[in-house]
Amino acid sequence: MTEHDRTTSGGRRRQVSVPDLVAGARRGEARSVGRLISLVEDGVRRTAELREAMAALAPHTGHAHVVGITGAPGVGKSTSTSALVAELRRAGQRVGVLAVDPSSPFSGGALLGDRVRMGDHATDPGVYIRSMASRGHLGGLSWSTPQALRVLDAAGFDTVLVETVGVGQSEVEVAGLADTTVVLLAPGMGDGIQAAKAGILEVGDLYVVNKADRDGAHQVRRELRGMLALADRPADAWRPPILATTAQTGEGVGEVVAALVEHREWLDSSGQRAVRRRRRAREEVEALAMTELRRTWAGFSGAAGLDDLADDVVAGRRDPYAAADALLAATDDAGGPS
Repeated sequence: MTEHDRTTSGGRRRQVSVPDLVAGARRGEARSVGRLISLVEDGVRRTAELREAMAALAPHTGHAHVVGITGAPGVGKSTSTSALVAELRRAGQRVGVLAVDPSSPFSGGALLGDRVRMGDHATDPGVYIRSMASRGHLGGLSWSTPQALRVLDAAGFDTVLVETVGVGQSEVEVAGLADTTVVLLAPGMGDGIQAAKAGILEVGDLYVVNKADRDGAHQVRRELRGMLALADRPADAWRPPILATTAQTGEGVGEVVAALVEHREWLDSSGQRAVRRRRRAREEVEALAMTELRRTWAGFSGAAGLDDLADDVVAGRRDPYAAADALLAATDDAGGPS
């Protein structure tokens, strides 16, 4: 089921309280889930409501298996994601999908629509699909993706797939967000050395060579095996499997889902799930704190002179550390974070 803005017959959006939205999301209502994610995306202007929503959702999170799907443009991420959704649904799971699209340079919105990408699942009540704009964020993810994941987690989805925009080397950011990271490759998309340069050999929990019916697929798998064999891993570390699929026909997708289950079980038995989620939470808290600091500093710069401090640094009257200390001191005096 896809979610779009709902309006009243008069063309105005019907206002619903945050507690009602949270309750609706907990019941699995697509409209409530969609409005909460819209609130996340609009959080800069609706901070109080977003804080209220996150506080209400927090006790209900921590159950969904978050799977990041990454890889260079052209490897078939959208097709593979759609095939994974179908296989997970056959296994009886409720599935959420966050498809992070390139931003429109004009509107800031997602360029690719969820119905275009995954229309086969649009009417399935056990599937929720949301396209989110990356808004120029270089890591392949939207800045609001962690909060959107929390909404889907609290709404009771068993697995949440996060498909990134495909922006090359910076796309590895998804590994810090997911419980399991699936790296997609395909024959004809460059040799294994290029994959190593992109850093994806350091982040994958599963490697999937898509378009396995094409010439060169066996060579890609062979190169991957050779490179992964060179990695220095502890004896008890997870050994990433290398699988082959043809996502358009569904061939091999069942093996990918089985590997996802196996990795989830390893995460639980090894304690790595808790380690990864603690790291994710730390990064999210730090990012939110820095956002608040920047907002405070922006107010200070307009009123009291961040430009003056910059001029002092340029003129040699202050060094950058002294200027930073002055900025923090002025922010604290103005009632900002200390």
